[in-house]
Amino acid sequence: MLETVLKRKNISFKGKVTVKTLVSAGIIALAVILPQLVHMIFGMSGGARFLPMYLPVLLGGCLLGWQWGLGVGLLAPVASYLITLATGSPMPVAVRLPYMTAELGVFAAVSGLFSEKIAKKSWLSIPAVLIAFVAGRSVFLLLAAIFQTVSPLSLSTAWANVKAGLAGFALQAVLVPALVMLLSLVLNDRKATDK
Repeated sequence: MLETVLKRKNISFKGKVTVKTLVSAGIIALAVILPQLVHMIFGMSGGARFLPMYLPVLLGGCLLGWQWGLGVGLLAPVASYLITLATGSPMPVAVRLPYMTAELGVFAAVSGLFSEKIAKKSWLSIPAVLIAFVAGRSVFLLLAAIFQTVSPLSLSTAWANVKAGLAGFALQAVLVPALVMLLSLVLNDRKATDK
């Protein structure tokens, strides 16, 4: 979606990279801060229930496209882990970090595949989020099944995590498309005033 806006405004390649880098950094920062807020308000179980890091990553995919979205999805959990490691309570926990990195990478890449279509029809962010969720959670379960003999994360624990996060996903399935549609309205409104 963002690429379409930047093309429409005839932004140079360097300008596009700068804008996308700044948006990516903001999304990664939100992916670090939002889980902290959820954990402060709802306790440690709040993360598993509300999946706060997933919201900015899904939004990033829809806005930035699959390539930049993939970068955001891969970097967000690593950045969160490294920043919160200094507090002595890293999030995500080390055992979950590789799984979450792969899962969020898939979330952002899949939702990012819809980015150009979302620029034309913002309601397509709804299937983008739903398909990304199914793909990302499937990768998480698949990795848990493959590595359960060498990792403390078993398939049954992974499945319990998936079920625990359904309410959070339902909330995000509404919030992410709503934010994308709102941004689309704002950007289209600017398009009209730019003429």
